[in-house]
Amino acid sequence: CSSDLADLVKLVVQKQGTMYQTVETRLVTDRDATRARILAGLDWLRQQAGATDTTLLFLAGHGINEPATGEYFFLPVDADPARAAQSMLPAAALRELLASLPGRVVLLLDTCHSGSVLGRGTGGLLAPSPTALARERAISDLASVEGGVVVMTAATGSQASIEDAAWQNGAFTRALLEGLGGRADLRRTGRVTVNMLDLYVSERVRELTAGTQTPAT
Repeated sequence: CSSDLADLVKLVVQKQGTMYQTVETRLVTDRDATRARILAGLDWLRQQAGATDTTLLFLAGHGINEPATGEYFFLPVDADPARAAQSMLPAAALRELLASLPGRVVLLLDTCHSGSVLGRGTGGLLAPSPTALARERAISDLASVEGGVVVMTAATGSQASIEDAAWQNGAFTRALLEGLGGRADLRRTGRVTVNMLDLYVSERVRELTAGTQTPAT
């Protein structure tokens, strides 16, 4: 996950001085991805974003569906399954953030690795996967924010998000990097729109995974 995020940040920073006058980034990964640091990063995003800005939020990790309430939670590295409300990040908090951001907003959702809530080895955001229905409901809620938010997900339903050492990234991130790097610019205008990126990522991920993974926008 951390390499996916780092590679995306590197690519975005390279766009500074082209279509975008400046590019501001904040990266929170691995053992630093505690609930407190994630919330601090989201507060920073809220303070930085302006009406003429494009905000790109990439969440790579896992989540659970809280049985008692049906609430979907994204999991920080210090998540405690016995204290969901106090130690995890509810989808409602993200929805509130997205609704408060001015300008253009694109949310990228990916999952990588698998393991227990407090799994070791990779650090990062680790937890059991939620049911497909719960995840899709949470994605739908995030995309329904008034004013419009583009949500791109790595896979639909119960599909896994595939990684391969040959790509040096997950399939979804590899396709994003290629598309934003220029391959999605089919008309060679120097611009990559959301529609162009959607088309390229969808086809490229299917190609990389032999049709076993289907991104959705």
